[in-house]
Amino acid sequence: MQILNSKEIGREAVEKFLTKKSFDEVELSPKIRAANKKIFGEDLSAVEIVRRIVSDVRKRGDAAIIDWTKKIDGIELKNFSVDVQELIDAEKFIKPEILSSLKVAAENIRRFHAEQLPKSWITYRGENSLLGQAVIALERVGVYVPGGTAAYPSSVLMNIIPAKVAGVKEIIMCTPNTNPHVLAAAKLAGVDKIFKIGGAQAVAAMAFGTEKIPRVNKIVGPGNIFVTLAKKEVYGHCDIDMLAGPSEILIIADENANPVYAAADMLSQAEHDPLACSILITTSQTLAEKIFTEVKTQLEKLPRREIAAASIERNGLIVVAKNLNEAVDFANFSAPEHLELLVQEPFALLPKIKNAGAIFLGAYSPEPLGDYLAGPNHVLPTGGTAKFYSVLNVETFLKRTSLISYTQKDLLNAAQDIIRLADAEGLQAHAKALIVRSEEFF
Repeated sequence: MQILNSKEIGREAVEKFLTKKSFDEVELSPKIRAANKKIFGEDLSAVEIVRRIVSDVRKRGDAAIIDWTKKIDGIELKNFSVDVQELIDAEKFIKPEILSSLKVAAENIRRFHAEQLPKSWITYRGENSLLGQAVIALERVGVYVPGGTAAYPSSVLMNIIPAKVAGVKEIIMCTPNTNPHVLAAAKLAGVDKIFKIGGAQAVAAMAFGTEKIPRVNKIVGPGNIFVTLAKKEVYGHCDIDMLAGPSEILIIADENANPVYAAADMLSQAEHDPLACSILITTSQTLAEKIFTEVKTQLEKLPRREIAAASIERNGLIVVAKNLNEAVDFANFSAPEHLELLVQEPFALLPKIKNAGAIFLGAYSPEPLGDYLAGPNHVLPTGGTAKFYSVLNVETFLKRTSLISYTQKDLLNAAQDIIRLADAEGLQAHAKALIVRSEEFF
C-alpha cells in the first residue's frame, strides 16, 4: 500500500492509479495456471477454459457436469441434488443465535425490497383507447452462491429474497459449498431446489438445462473469474444480473475521521480476496499516515491475515486530495462498489456522488452493516461498472410488457401519421396494415 498526494503528482496520475482492470483482464496466478495445465493439458486462458466447459455442458448435460467436477474439484458427484431433509437438518448444526441473526437479516432484506415493487398501470388515450405496462415476474431464476475460501449465507439471502418478493415462481440454487449455514439461509429465504455444483459448469447447467437441472430465465449471484466469464458466455441464452469482479471499497475521510474505523473498514474488504481493492481518499496528510500505520497494526491480528495482506499490498491505496470536492471527483471517477463517507457532514456530500454501488453515510454506517443486516442488497456493481449498472433489486427479477388497445376511431385519427412514417422508412407493408383498416375513410 502507498500514499499518493494529488498536489505532488497531479490529478491525472491519481486517476491512473484509481483505474481498475476489467474483470476479464484479471491474470490467473502461476499456481492456478499450473493446475489448469494439468487438467486441460495445455496453458489455456480463463476465457478458453470457460468456453470449453460451457460448450461441453450444453452438449452433454449432467455427464459433463460430473466429469468437470471430478477433473477440477476432485469430487465424485453421484446425487448432486440437495433433498428436503438436508435442508431441515442443516438448522441442527448451527448455533441458535446465528439462526436468529439470519432471521433478523432476512426480515430486514424482505421489508426493504418490498418497498421496491413497481406496479402495472393503464392510462386512457382518446376515446376509450388505452396504453399501459404489465410488470411480470420471471418464471424461473438461478442463483449462484460461491464456495471458495468461505461460506456466504448472506449472499443466499440477498439473492433469493428479492426474487421471492418479486414473485418468481421457482428459484434454484447452485453452490459448491453446502455447509449448514448456507443451507439454513436457503431454507429461510425460500429456495425451491439446490444443486451441489459450482464453477462454470453450474452456470452452463442453469443457462441451458440438463437432465436434472432446469433451464432458468436469469442467473444471478457473484463468483470467481470463471463464474463471471461463464455468465458472460451464456448471456443471450438467458439473462444475467451483472458481470462482477473482486470486491472493493472506497472511503472518503476528512481530517476528523477516526483512523481506527477507517483502517478496519479497508481491511473488511481486503480479507475477501487477494484481488480485492481498498482505497481511502482524505484531505489530511496526517490522517493518511495514521491510517497507513493502523492498517499494518490491525492486519497482524486478522485470522485471514495472508489474504488481506496480499490484497492491501497489491490493491491498497491512500490518496491525499486537495479538498473534499476533489475527493468526490476521484470517487466518481473510480465508481466503487462500496463508498463510505467518513466526514462530518456526509449528507452534504451525497448530492455530489454520481457513481457508487452503495453509499454508507457517517462513522456508524460501516460497509459490513450493508453486507449483512441493514436490508439493501449487497450484490453490487464492481470494477467501475457502477457508472452504468445498478444494485441487484426486486426489478432484477421482473420484466415489463407494453399494453396497447385502440378503438377504431382513435386508430383512424392516427392512421395518416403512421402511414407517412412507414413510407418514410420504406416499409410499405407496415403502411398497408393501416390502409386496409381505413380505405373506406380516405
